[in-house]
Amino acid sequence: MAVSVTLPALGESVTEGTVTRWLKAEGERVEVDEPLLEVSTDKVDTEIPSPSAGVLSSIKVAEDETVEVGAELAVIDDGSGDTEAGQEPAPAQQEAPAPEPQEPAAAAPSTESEAPAPAPSADSAQGGGSAEGTDVTLPALGESVTEGTVTRWLKEVGDSVEVDEPLLEVSTDKVDTEIPSPSAGVLSSIKVAEDETVEVGAELAVIDDGSGDTEAGQEPAPAQQEAPAPEPQEPAAAAPSTESEAPAPAPSADSAQGGGSAEGTDVTLPALGESVTEGTVTRWLKEVGDSVEVDEPLLEVSTDKVDTEIPAPVAGVLLEITVGEDETAEVGAKLAVIGAPGASAPAAPKAEEKPAEAPAPAPKAEEKPAPAQPAAPAAPTEAPAETEKSAPAPAKPAAPAQPAASAPVPASGGEGAYVTPLVRKLASENNVDLGSVKGTGVGGRIRKQDVLAAAEAAKAPAPAAAPAAPAAAKAPKLEASPLRGQTVKMTRMRKVIGDNMMKALHSQAQLTSVVEVDITRLMKLRGQAKDAFAAREGVKLSPMPFFVKAAAQALKAHPVINARINDDEGTITYFDSENIGIAVDAEKGLMTPVIKGAGDLNIAGIAKKTAELAGKARSGGLTPDDMSGATFTISNTGSRGALFDTVIVPPNQAAILGIGATVKRPVVIDHPELGETIAVRNMTYLSLSYDHRLVDGADAARYLTSVKAILEAGEFEVDLGL
Repeated sequence: MAVSVTLPALGESVTEGTVTRWLKAEGERVEVDEPLLEVSTDKVDTEIPSPSAGVLSSIKVAEDETVEVGAELAVIDDGSGDTEAGQEPAPAQQEAPAPEPQEPAAAAPSTESEAPAPAPSADSAQGGGSAEGTDVTLPALGESVTEGTVTRWLKEVGDSVEVDEPLLEVSTDKVDTEIPSPSAGVLSSIKVAEDETVEVGAELAVIDDGSGDTEAGQEPAPAQQEAPAPEPQEPAAAAPSTESEAPAPAPSADSAQGGGSAEGTDVTLPALGESVTEGTVTRWLKEVGDSVEVDEPLLEVSTDKVDTEIPAPVAGVLLEITVGEDETAEVGAKLAVIGAPGASAPAAPKAEEKPAEAPAPAPKAEEKPAPAQPAAPAAPTEAPAETEKSAPAPAKPAAPAQPAASAPVPASGGEGAYVTPLVRKLASENNVDLGSVKGTGVGGRIRKQDVLAAAEAAKAPAPAAAPAAPAAAKAPKLEASPLRGQTVKMTRMRKVIGDNMMKALHSQAQLTSVVEVDITRLMKLRGQAKDAFAAREGVKLSPMPFFVKAAAQALKAHPVINARINDDEGTITYFDSENIGIAVDAEKGLMTPVIKGAGDLNIAGIAKKTAELAGKARSGGLTPDDMSGATFTISNTGSRGALFDTVIVPPNQAAILGIGATVKRPVVIDHPELGETIAVRNMTYLSLSYDHRLVDGADAARYLTSVKAILEAGEFEVDLGL
């Protein structure tokens, strides 16, 4: 019987929660009240226990997803018979693919690639009667890539998928790409949730085709990769075919037949995404005559969706390169030929002598249509590849044609060119216009590093706005506002803001204290961690979360700053939580959404909440709960270039912190070895406006000194993962 696990009510005003971590994976056994997952809300971080004993059969909400109270999080199967069957497919699915690639090598007389497949499936899948799945694993995506992060699942458990249909998106430190389905069927299980990182070869999901007869049909992708392995050994025995290279491509196309006198294995351009139809060879990592190992990178390829390395499908010697650097080939086209290790010596001279013989390449182009029947997609691409290779002289003029075709791509910017989902996500979160970003990838493709650099560049003009030179350059672009000479009705929002400011000034004895802070160490830490932080957390790492963190920590030690005067009762309330309002410059006016419990959040939590609330403020999606409950406020006036400001304390609060612009300037510092010396440092001003009825000048100074000490120490390595 299936038992649902739902998100319980975790507080009076809590309406939703975010799954931060699953403590159990699908297929694992759990006991009653054993913790299943961790959930975070704006008031509490807690564990959700299992309501019953059984097997976790399905996870409905992935990590970092937010759902409402009462939503179904997972399903637990407490049936004694069903749980064992549900646990068996995983090992069976892992065992089934292993013998299948070996069977075609032993079945040399067979002419069908599907014939050997049922043999292992009978041994492994039929034994349990229910193991009819195909494992989806993380493939090798480059020589130095050892792990990848699942950024998005394109299919859900229970969805039908076709062969090579994209299943999920994966991001590594070198490539962002889609992982296609190795077989047709139903996605029966997802093993790795979004934002989780796994090593190359790890199981990502299981596809169930619903029948035992399609085991062989599920293995075309591995079969095509593994079948060439025995082929380099067969040419060694086929001595009569060592005269020329012309026969080499033909047997490789017929590799499934197991016969013939194959002299090499074709290296073809694999499918690198759902909409990717071609790729450009950017660099060959091996030369003709070089020895290669299985999975050793052969070349680098760039498409409009991914830059990646193509590994060698077999070990041997690189006999022939059919697509030169900067040339573009379609998916399935032959890129090179790898022969047996013994063919190393004759391969090099023949590669040089062959171009002189006009008749030799001609038969190659004619022989290709015959094997094109078992490999229909490759046929139209291999013929042009061979014709280019047959005459080196015309091949050279073809190369300049490709740069000419790709030249318009950088000119078009990010509007027409395809960018990966991760790049679009980063651009959206950082308010970066892809049309204004110049891509540094091959052919002008925009990469995530370009977006992050553009986001940093967008912030740079703030401190640089102080010099007169940039202002003079922008002066001619200023246009007269249509509001000049008009009298218009004050908007409701403008009136509310004005009334609150007047109320605050008339009801409080306000004044401001200012300190200067050296945040050089903080900015260096941010520079080291920002790229990894953005990739890991999905939001940019601006300086703001550091200031919020420092302010919240200092509030715990100085409660008089985090307090409120109750005029009617003649009392003072010292708050036990740090609910910090963040002033946001929205189109409708000044908005101040609130980060609830900021004192309990780390840098990542503050960054995510700040980005979320700022986005809501600018899009008009703030709720009354988002705007209420602030006990302290921070205003980043420096984001518009102001050195400091005498900000106004909001009503029912005791103080507000203003953050000035960060500027580099020479400062006298005490060096442990050099003594007093002058150095260029990152400096900023912090201003604290406060209600003198409650906060004395000494209190304000002590608080500012604490915030200054936290920021200058810059001990945020743990939060940043450094």
